[in-house]
Amino acid sequence: MLSIDPKSIPTSKLHGYLLGAVAPRPIAFASTISEKGVPNLSPFSFFNVFGANPPIMIFSPARSVRANKTKHTLDNAEEIREVVINIVNYDIVQQMSLSSSMYPKEVNEFEKAGLTMLPSDIVKPYRVAESPVQFECKVNDIIYTGNNGGAGNLIVCEVVKIHINEKVLSDDGSIDQYKIDLVSRAGGNYYSRARDGFFEIPKPLSTLGIGVDKIPFGIRNSKVLTGNDLGMLGNVEKFPTDDDVNNFAKEHQRFVGVSEEKKHTFAHEYLQNNDVESAWKVLLLK
Repeated sequence: MLSIDPKSIPTSKLHGYLLGAVAPRPIAFASTISEKGVPNLSPFSFFNVFGANPPIMIFSPARSVRANKTKHTLDNAEEIREVVINIVNYDIVQQMSLSSSMYPKEVNEFEKAGLTMLPSDIVKPYRVAESPVQFECKVNDIIYTGNNGGAGNLIVCEVVKIHINEKVLSDDGSIDQYKIDLVSRAGGNYYSRARDGFFEIPKPLSTLGIGVDKIPFGIRNSKVLTGNDLGMLGNVEKFPTDDDVNNFAKEHQRFVGVSEEKKHTFAHEYLQNNDVESAWKVLLLK
């Protein structure tokens, strides 16, 4: 394994490692405005949500690695402590990328990217009309992590109003992850279209799983079952009863009497289809 002291390599190379490993990252499409009233729009993938009461988001327009200059977004947030964080979906990803070009401060990136300026209700910066969700925010704090190229500048934002396009909502009023079609940032020139890779995992918080440590030794040390398989098996509240296993055996005679490795293979196939209950029954067959 390659082990690196961050101080021993150039910042540009360290930057690449960080962005390549910590990915995918959500994108804050940040709209700000200068004291002179010039709109600015730029994307930042050092971004996430950090609380709901109060609703807090933080993004970081880091100092440029090569030139050690601050971003116009940071300058504007210092002058006018307001920002709109627009969410990026697949429909606007190319325009978002175009807006990240290093235009002079007097240039309006809304116009360069061909995006529509929509007046906000509470804050001065404009919203991106094409964005499926827009968060009007007040800047509570700015945390400066350093003065060298690559240093972060954490803009702590409190959401004061949310705008959601109804087209991305489910029937129950929640945001449908397929309809919103989010895009995230990875290393290099790579992006990820979130809905292409969705899969579900039951939250352990809803149950108290038995844990991998309670799985019988022969199963836990299987040459077939993966770590993910064991995680799924350990997330059940209890083992199937003997009656459950016997009834399963009567309905699936082909599993009876096979080798342990075969049982593990069949269990793995069930787990691939998220059928944890059947996987356990196969594994517990005598």
